[in-house]
Amino acid sequence: MKSVAAKSVVYLVLTSFSIVFLMPFYITFMGSFKSFAEIFGNVFGLPESWSFENYFNVIERVNLISAFRNSIIITVFSVIGIVFIASMAAYRLARVDNRFHRVLYFVFVASMVIPFPAIMLPLIRTISNLQLFNTHFGVIISYYGLGTAFATILYYGFLKTVPADMEEAAAVDGCSQQRIYFSIVMPMLKPTTATLVVLNIIWFWNDFLLPALLLTRIYMRTIPLAIALLFDMFTSRWDLAMAAVIMCIIPPLIVFLAFQRFIVSGIAAGAVKG
Repeated sequence: MKSVAAKSVVYLVLTSFSIVFLMPFYITFMGSFKSFAEIFGNVFGLPESWSFENYFNVIERVNLISAFRNSIIITVFSVIGIVFIASMAAYRLARVDNRFHRVLYFVFVASMVIPFPAIMLPLIRTISNLQLFNTHFGVIISYYGLGTAFATILYYGFLKTVPADMEEAAAVDGCSQQRIYFSIVMPMLKPTTATLVVLNIIWFWNDFLLPALLLTRIYMRTIPLAIALLFDMFTSRWDLAMAAVIMCIIPPLIVFLAFQRFIVSGIAAGAVKG
């Protein structure tokens, strides 16, 4: 009886937490079909009419299609670049043990404790001097600098747990380093790669600060910046904002659901050694 009672209490607590966690998503989804007045007059109830007017209005008002395109370009190329740069760097650090590589590894670790506000102004000045202000590439290479250290450490920890026997056998058979990397190393890194892809997509897709600093032209704005246009000193279009949020969370949500089983295993594998 005690065991049944204890399980019931645990299920009750978990259910309560789940409801609290899911409530903002419920309110946002329902609010995306409501008028501005109805959102505040009927917060938790169903909409009076299931109209997609908010969705069509927000697409026109903030040019959401352009924002989608900008976010997709920045997110896709940032993730691909970090995966290849970090995996190649980690492979070299893990397989060639010398003093320079050990120092370089600790430099990667140390760079992660530097807060972004400390490098914010130098980053803006550097991007401006390179004439990459208001360009996709300026934001992408900034993400390379901000995200490569963590990705390298995660790859490094995983590679240190993997014996190099297959790579040595391939080298004896005449395979080049490039062939070994793409044919043997990259397939082994699949769990860690999937983890980094999911985490970085969520980060880049939802990031507001860096695009706000480097992208000031309206046609270059990403999705968070486009949604911010709905709020100013005098107006707050919550009805349109909720519709925009629902449309914008769908792509990262699909990616997360597709790769969620790799996240825990990938992080655990990358944290074994380092």
